[in-house]
Amino acid sequence: MNPASASPPAVEVSFDEALRMAIGLHREGRLEGAEKLYRRLLALQPDEANATHFLGMLLHQRGRRLEALPLLQRSVQLDGGMAAWHNNLGNALLEAGRGEEAAQAYEQCRLLDPDHLEVLNNLACMQMRLQRLPEAEAWLRQLLARDPDHVDAHLNLAAVMSQTGRLAECFALFTRALELQPQEGRIRRLLGIVYAQGGRLQEAAAVFREWLALEPDSVQARHHLAAVTGQDVPARAPDAYVAEVFDNFAGSFDERLAALDYCAPALVGQALAQLLGPAPATPALQLLDAGCGTGLCAQHLRPHAGQLVGVDLSAGMLEQAQRRGGYDALHQAELTAWLADHPGAYDAVVSADTLCYFGQLDPVLAAAARSLRPGGLLVFTVEAHADEAADHRLQHHGRYSHSQPYLARAVAAAGLAAPQLEPVILRREAGQPVHGWLVTTRRQDA
Repeated sequence: MNPASASPPAVEVSFDEALRMAIGLHREGRLEGAEKLYRRLLALQPDEANATHFLGMLLHQRGRRLEALPLLQRSVQLDGGMAAWHNNLGNALLEAGRGEEAAQAYEQCRLLDPDHLEVLNNLACMQMRLQRLPEAEAWLRQLLARDPDHVDAHLNLAAVMSQTGRLAECFALFTRALELQPQEGRIRRLLGIVYAQGGRLQEAAAVFREWLALEPDSVQARHHLAAVTGQDVPARAPDAYVAEVFDNFAGSFDERLAALDYCAPALVGQALAQLLGPAPATPALQLLDAGCGTGLCAQHLRPHAGQLVGVDLSAGMLEQAQRRGGYDALHQAELTAWLADHPGAYDAVVSADTLCYFGQLDPVLAAAARSLRPGGLLVFTVEAHADEAADHRLQHHGRYSHSQPYLARAVAAAGLAAPQLEPVILRREAGQPVHGWLVTTRRQDA
């Protein structure tokens, strides 16, 4: 036998050694190998707290949050004395929109380890999501008193200052954060957005250019720069921009919109119900929630749906929609392509505040028309502007607004019936109403 062709001898390792190997793979970013090893260890010892917690953290890191959360909860049941584990669990609960449970986990972390400063920042974030700004400010000031160089605390406190109108202190906090991390693009993103919200567009543009210089491939930097300068404005927001934006705040999306009196899902749901009449005992319609987000429209559409399908670009938003329930199927896809690939598939297509990421609506409306069955309904909202000379405009916040004449022309060009255009208030931002259009039309060849 040729010794060179012989298999290497098997090497036995202890459970603890294998766990250290798995943690090492995890730290090196070799997540697939680490996951397999964690799972093998848990097959041997299902109640091993460390493997349970670290597998939960790995799955959360990989975006599989529905799988991760039960493992993180299980790990603190197995070993409740690890302060950092309660903090990690709080983060996962907060991303899942379970703010009160997150608060309990953070408080447990703080009780176990009063010197765990990161939990103070997390408690502040939780309070911000719940719009409890004085409480958030108190936690952040406590954190900065103990760690004056904590960058995230500066940024979060700047956000609180912005929301409460204390802009001088807001900009001072951003300046300090940039001194601490001069190469950090996200700081410039936040600062530029605050400048834009205050109408200081030249300063916003300067900040976004600095961000783009640091990150030349950043779709967010490029889109925000176009929004405040009016130069190189795309016909629609890039897919990567939309997915990145919504993935980043999928966990807090519902809480944020609730604080803004967001009503677009109810508006499209009521409009559809008026067109369809009372929901039958056994609904049979095929409905598409186009840009379903976290699934806020489902409760309004479900009574009329034999099958309710949701489509969205953001995996994070779809995960929240899956958790909420109400859908027969959810798909991650670009909207225009999905509609084009499903001709004659739907009795109604409904879209709440998704087409505000499209400037030019003609392609998506044409695809929607083709996806409808004869007589099928299309119901959607967009943001509005009064300048009838401009079909659509990229606003400073990064979304598009549309004029009434353009909407009527675009709907007609898609071969749909003359639309009903109802002026509505979609939500409130900075205390001001966001005006929009509620559009209803149908495929004509009934």
